Amino acid sequence: MASMRDIKHRKVSIQSTQQITKAMKLVSTVKLQHAKAAAEKSKSYFNCMYATVHNILSRVGHLDHKYLTPGATGKKAVIVITSNRGLAGGYNSNIIKLITRHKEWKPEELLIYAIGSKGRDALNRAGYEVKKDLSGISEEPAFTDAIKLCEELLAAFSRGEISEIYLAYTSFKNTVVHDPVLMQLLPVEAKEETEDADGKGKVLMNFEPKDEEALNLIVPKYISSLIYGALKEAAASENGARMQAMDSATNNAEDMIEDLTLKYNRARQGSITQELTEIIAGAEAIS
Repeated sequence: MASMRDIKHRKVSIQSTQQITKAMKLVSTVKLQHAKAAAEKSKSYFNCMYATVHNILSRVGHLDHKYLTPGATGKKAVIVITSNRGLAGGYNSNIIKLITRHKEWKPEELLIYAIGSKGRDALNRAGYEVKKDLSGISEEPAFTDAIKLCEELLAAFSRGEISEIYLAYTSFKNTVVHDPVLMQLLPVEAKEETEDADGKGKVLMNFEPKDEEALNLIVPKYISSLIYGALKEAAASENGARMQAMDSATNNAEDMIEDLTLKYNRARQGSITQELTEIIAGAEAIS
C-alpha cells in the first residue's frame, strides 16, 4: 500500500493538472462562442452556394467542360483540415482515419494539402506526400486564404498534375456533435433532374455569353466558398471537441482526487491505530 506521503504528492499533482484542464476548458468555451457564431454565419452561404451550383449543373444537360470531367492524368489532391494543437479528443484522429482507411485510396495516389500540423505530421508518417503545408491559416481562416488555395489547385488541375480534388474536414452540427466529412470538389458532380419544382419537364438552362465562360467564373467561387465554410466549421468543431475533452479530464481528475482522499484517510487512520497500539503495548510492558 502506498504511504501517506506518496498519496499526498499524487493528490497535489492531480489537483495541479485539474486547474490546467479547467483553464483550458474556459478558454475553449470562449473561443467556441466566437467560432460557432462565425460558422453559423458562413453556413447559410456555404449551403446556398452548394445547392445553387448543383441545381445549375443539373439543368445544363450534357456539357463538356474541364471542371465537370476527371482529369486523364495526375493524382488526387486532398485538402485535410485538422488542428495545430492536440487535447481535442478524437477531432484530429477522425479526419486522419477518413483518409488512411479509405478503401479505394492508396498513399501513392494522393497529394495532401495539409491545413493543421496534426494532420500533416500523421499523414507524413503514414507515407502520404504532403504537397503543401498550410498550417498557418487554421487559427484565423480568412476568405482570401481559401481563394489562394483554390487558385493553386485549379491551376494544378488545368496542368494535369491532379485529376480530382477532395476536402476532408469536421462538420459542426452543435456543441456536442462533430462529424468528419469527405467532400468531392472537382470534378463537380451534379444529379440529373427529370422534373422542375412544378412537376413539369426539366427546363434546360442557357448561359450568356457562353457556358464555358460562365462555369469558369462560377466554379472557382464555388470551390473557394466550400473551402472557407469548411475552415469555419472545422474551427468551431475543434474548440467544441477540446472543451468536451477538457471537461471530461476535469471530471476524471475530480474522481481521482476523491479516491486518493479516501485512501489517504484510510492510511492516516491505520497509522493512528498503529501508534495507539504501540503506546498501549508499551504501557502494558512497563506495568
